[in-house]
Amino acid sequence: MRKPALYSPSRRGPGAQGDAPQAVTPAPAAAVAPPGRLRRWRQGATRAAGSPRTLWAGMALLAALLAASVWQQTGPKALTQKDIDAAVLRTLTTQNLPSQAARAAEKIRPAVVRVMSYGKDKKGEEQEQGVGTGVVIVDKGIILTNLHVVQGAQTIKLVFSDGSESGATVTGVQAQNDLAVLQAHTIPDDLIAATMRSTGDLVPGDHVVAVGFPFGIGPSVSHGVISGFGRAFKSPEGEQEISNLIQFDAAANPGNSGGPLVTMDGEVVGVVTGILNPTSHRTFVGIGFAVPIESAASAAGLPPF
Repeated sequence: MRKPALYSPSRRGPGAQGDAPQAVTPAPAAAVAPPGRLRRWRQGATRAAGSPRTLWAGMALLAALLAASVWQQTGPKALTQKDIDAAVLRTLTTQNLPSQAARAAEKIRPAVVRVMSYGKDKKGEEQEQGVGTGVVIVDKGIILTNLHVVQGAQTIKLVFSDGSESGATVTGVQAQNDLAVLQAHTIPDDLIAATMRSTGDLVPGDHVVAVGFPFGIGPSVSHGVISGFGRAFKSPEGEQEISNLIQFDAAANPGNSGGPLVTMDGEVVGVVTGILNPTSHRTFVGIGFAVPIESAASAAGLPPF
C-alpha cells in the first residue's frame, strides 16, 4: 500500500524576504519583571539546558530528523534478482512441497472413474460382479476401461471424482488388448478429461503413478518405475495372450484394472490391464502390465500420436 506523500508548509509569513515593507505599529510597552524574578527564571532555563535528559532528547530528535531526511531522498530500496533468489531459496528450504508423484496423482484424479458392473443372481436379483477403474479420455463422457471389468454385465455404474453417479453403455471393444470404451449417460458439468501422451520417448526407469480402486478401495495411488516394454501377458482367467505391454512396478491389485498409468506430469501413457500372478492369491508381486495409450486410444477411434 502506497504511503501518502508528506508535505511541509511552503507559504511564507509576513516579513519574510521578498514581502513588501509594511507599516509597523508600536507595541505597548511590556511590564518589566522584578529583578529577583527575572534572575530566577534565567537560572531555571540554564539548569534545564544543561540537564543530561534534555541533551539526550535533543540528540534523539536530531537523529530522527536526519534519518527521515535521508529516507525521503533515497526512497525504499529496490528489489534485486539476488534478493528474489534468496527469498525463493528460503521458501524451498522451509516449506514442505508435494512430491512429483503427489502432483501427478492430483492432476489425473478428476479423470479417474470407479467402474462397477452388475449381473443377476439365480433369483433374478441384481448383484455386483466386479469393480474396476476407468479414465475419462474425452470430456463428453467417453471412458476407457478393461473389457474384463464390464464383460457380461447387465448394468454398469460409474462414480466420478466429484461423487456423482451415472449409468454407462459399452460403445466399443478391443478384445485383443482387453479394452472397452464406455459412454456415460449423465455427465458432470465440470468433467475433466485426462491428457494423453506418446510412449515413444519413455525408457525403463522412468517414474510412473498408477491410480485406481484396488479391492474397491480408493482412489488409491501407487508410485514406481517402468520396468520394460514389449512384454507379453496371459491372464489367468482366459487363454488370450496380450502383447506389446508396458511392464511397471507401481503396486497394482484387482480393482486397478482399467485405471491410468501416468507420468510425473500427470499424463496418461497406459491403461493398467493385469498383474503377474505366480500363485493363486491374486496379490501384487512387483510386476504389472499396461496397454500403451497408443493402442488404448485407437480403441476409442482417436487418432494416433
